[in-house]
Amino acid sequence: MLINLPGSLKKYIGPLKSFRFLVEVDGDAVGAFTQFSGIRMEVQTIQVRSGSDLRGVQEIVPVMTRFDPVTLTKGVIGDNAFLDWIFAAAASTHTGPTGVNLFRTINVIALDDAGRRGVIWSLKDAMPIRYELSPMDSSRSEVLSESVTFAVHGMERTVSPLSFLTMLEG
Repeated sequence: MLINLPGSLKKYIGPLKSFRFLVEVDGDAVGAFTQFSGIRMEVQTIQVRSGSDLRGVQEIVPVMTRFDPVTLTKGVIGDNAFLDWIFAAAASTHTGPTGVNLFRTINVIALDDAGRRGVIWSLKDAMPIRYELSPMDSSRSEVLSESVTFAVHGMERTVSPLSFLTMLEG
């Protein structure tokens, strides 16, 4: 992508890589996630015709926005701090869900080749809805991983002006 800037500021900025990202929950970095998938927003529409439109042309009107669940996957480690949030949405042995701090903001931050922040996807009011452990198989030498799926009630996509200018200066 070529940025249209004057003189010496013109510089090519390549696309961000999908394997360099950071995950924050309510502003704090959490775990070394190996995969993030599922960001999808869909605006549902209806077709209408204005009563004063003599041409009979249908207009598209947005009526609802839908966000698909997102999934984060990471290697299993001995820390349970992140999982405490997940288990707050589930029933325990003797009680129902606690609901403590159930809705949080998850920031997924794409990093450039130098490790600087690039594009940030902020997933609003994320709530854990599924936990899955990868199969344990003694015939394979893979890392044991766990996946958490979240319902999302909103999303923003931003680029920090400071990180963008830093990328331009290289």
